[in-house]
Amino acid sequence: MVDFGDLGAGPYKRLVIRNVMVIPGHGGPATGPYDILVTGNVISEMRGHNPDEPTRMKGDRVISGDNLFVMPGMLNLHLHLRGEDLPLDYIYYLQLATGVTSIGPAEQNRVQDQLEPERNNEIIAPRLFPIYSWGSKTDFDNDFLMNPANADRVAKTMIRNGVRQVYLNGLCWNPVMFGAAAKSIEAAGGITAVHIQPSSTSQVNALDAARLGVTMIVHHYGYAESALNRQVQNYPVNYNYRDENIRFREAAQVWIEAGENPETRHRLLNDVVDSLVYYGVTMQPNRATYEANRDIVRAHGLPWHEKYTHQALWEMHLPNPENHASFQYNWTSLDEYRWHYMYDLWGDLIFEFNKRGGRVAYGTDDNYQWSTGGFGNIRELQLVLESGMHPLEILRSATYNSAQTILEPKLGMVQKGYIADILVVDGSPAENFRYLYPFGAIMMDPDSKQMYRSGGIVHTIKDGVVFENDNLMREVERIVAESKKNA
Repeated sequence: MVDFGDLGAGPYKRLVIRNVMVIPGHGGPATGPYDILVTGNVISEMRGHNPDEPTRMKGDRVISGDNLFVMPGMLNLHLHLRGEDLPLDYIYYLQLATGVTSIGPAEQNRVQDQLEPERNNEIIAPRLFPIYSWGSKTDFDNDFLMNPANADRVAKTMIRNGVRQVYLNGLCWNPVMFGAAAKSIEAAGGITAVHIQPSSTSQVNALDAARLGVTMIVHHYGYAESALNRQVQNYPVNYNYRDENIRFREAAQVWIEAGENPETRHRLLNDVVDSLVYYGVTMQPNRATYEANRDIVRAHGLPWHEKYTHQALWEMHLPNPENHASFQYNWTSLDEYRWHYMYDLWGDLIFEFNKRGGRVAYGTDDNYQWSTGGFGNIRELQLVLESGMHPLEILRSATYNSAQTILEPKLGMVQKGYIADILVVDGSPAENFRYLYPFGAIMMDPDSKQMYRSGGIVHTIKDGVVFENDNLMREVERIVAESKKNA
């Protein structure tokens, strides 16, 4: 058992979560109430709560439910740690306090010395499934890595050295190498994902990536391009991929190009979707991090910036052509319209993909574009809801679907025999995703007509360790206040 003082402790020999409603995570509705026994880090028993014998299940620690719901911890398969100026504790605490018990950090170099301590619960952190590029954790030179005949050897070496999640972004210009890498990583026991860069969609679009065997497509790139009547979008003559102000403007414009033509719109929402489902690719939308593009003033004024957005992160968000994803200068109302249009059509694509049997997974891609890590977790759920998916389907995408995608069969459900990654929430997240915010949701007492806030996620349990989320957020507030002293 580890003891983090007033921030958390566990695992316990017998942790009892008593009289709670259960959202299982597989897409089914809440059921209960239940008494849940966690032995160490495993859910060992789930028994219907008996009000005549309310204390029959005994434990070293008991969490008593009163309007409390439990659901699986969420798996955020894609987020950014940014640079050394952004403390890891700040990022980890925000993720845990907003319901994420597993993360896929893109900056794998920042967590290499933390992988073993995290696995042993020696630090306060979500589970770490770092994102690696092709050839990471090997000594092969570039010529060797770029030879498709060597893909099996490269993949086996990477997986043997602890790699789970491999991003193929750098191979999009070479479809043969892309396909060899995707198939070899899967055969070796890992997964692949791709951010299809607009500079390479003439070689690999979303349909190509799925056909070539990638596990998962992240973001929104490559889908609209797959439906066009030609192999490239209508790039303006002054397009420069490295000019992000142009790049992100045109990333939305291509959806208008596909959507305003009835032929290509129908193709996108039917033929493209059917093919994506057929090839078995997983879709990870990442809608939270791009939302600022459709209303930049709203993004500047989000209510958590003052207390919870670290000064270093605030400065990274400010418009600056030298920084990635800080391109919202000369950003016009027409640009925001483009992104509104794009979000609507993108949402239709997500809905059709899910309806026809495709697997939607969960990731936020924060801390970028004014999406403060943690708060983006809830906003991602809300923005996928715009697609028309049912709230329970969206919770499944963030739990069970993402666990299946990352090859963790004992995560993602509240069920006997599963690992105890559990959220204890004041209110049903299926009713209102805002119940997952640290500050909860504004409610009205039906008798007194007085307003109050729900309690948010009271506890995040990761690997049987019970965290006190109010205290985690207090620490986040302290870290942020310290960062702003000399700002």
